Amino acid sequence: MSTLERARCGLKAHPLALDAALAAGVLVCMVAGSFVVPRDGHGVTWGVHTPDALSLLLMLLGAVALVFRRRRPRAVLAVTGTLSVVECVTGDPRAPVAMSAVVALYTVAATTDRPTTWRLGLLTMTVLTAAAMLAGPLPWYAQENLGVLAWTGIGATAGDAVRSRRAVVQAIRDRAERAERTREEEARRRVAEERLRIARDLHDVVAHHIALVNVQAGVAAHVMDKRPDQAKEALAHVREAGRSALNELRATVGLLRQSDDPEAPTEPAPGLSRLAELAATFRNAGLPVEVACADRPGDLPAAVDLAAYRIVQEALTNVRKHAGPAARAEVSVVRVGPHLEVTVLDDGEGGPGAPEDGGGHGLLGMRERVTALGGTLTTGPRYGGGFRVHAILPVHPTTAQGEPV
Repeated sequence: MSTLERARCGLKAHPLALDAALAAGVLVCMVAGSFVVPRDGHGVTWGVHTPDALSLLLMLLGAVALVFRRRRPRAVLAVTGTLSVVECVTGDPRAPVAMSAVVALYTVAATTDRPTTWRLGLLTMTVLTAAAMLAGPLPWYAQENLGVLAWTGIGATAGDAVRSRRAVVQAIRDRAERAERTREEEARRRVAEERLRIARDLHDVVAHHIALVNVQAGVAAHVMDKRPDQAKEALAHVREAGRSALNELRATVGLLRQSDDPEAPTEPAPGLSRLAELAATFRNAGLPVEVACADRPGDLPAAVDLAAYRIVQEALTNVRKHAGPAARAEVSVVRVGPHLEVTVLDDGEGGPGAPEDGGGHGLLGMRERVTALGGTLTTGPRYGGGFRVHAILPVHPTTAQGEPV
């Protein structure tokens, strides 16, 4: 960094020192201008004039007032304006004390709003110009009087332009910061939604297969001594349920892999095309299930297809866990206009920990999954016994923010 740049940074870090340096520069310009006066001859020529003590005092006071221009801009403008009026009335020829008023007016315009700039600018121009024209030693039409009008107008205009530019730059910076915050919030929201979706999938997979494993293991333990063939079949179902659970867990957790991790499984997510296979696993576990599916799975978006499968899976798992050993279940998947209706009914007796008792997270997970797609979920006991789960899913779903899935 050069010496000039270091000095500039130092002055910006200490605004009072910067104002003092500016005041010293203005004082030098005013004193230098007071020694030079125009005189008429063959064209315009310049002569040397020694200012009187009052003019030097007024210039010094005006420069000292500029040191405090940032702290009290309006008070400094009033002081320098008063000194300029005194100089206009008494000086002969006048010393350029009005230069300090121009700098003070620029500061006021740069630090306040436009209406205030207009009011104070017009007042300063009117007072100084009127004092110079009406009470000054020169004729009212002298170019020095018009110079006072022009320089005060330039000071106010320049200050207003600087203030406007600062406002534009600040607005651009604020918009950039808001956009950055919005991007970060959107990223966090998407991460939270993805974590919630993966958590729902993990819950559905684990709850379903663990329930089947528990049932089949209980059957195997019960018939191990008397009917070893049936026990062997039950253990085979346990092995199959465990393998299916591991495959689905691997596919779900594979979404969390980093780019440099081993390649994740490419097995497609389960959908209604596997509904018959899902029902068969429950039949093997001792739950009679009837399935009526009037929709072709390939016609559905992937998100709706997966949600419908998970709803049926979780609902049948709840039936197997809570409806009792004699329960039967019915599954219906029907396309009705722009919606897909999924219904799971059972005729069980329920019991402690039943879905309606709020003992688990199955119904909550289903509701969150349906709500995420813009659908509705209705659950509750049936008249005469049993439980009913009814979900309406839009075929072309949208998120809560109105974005298509």
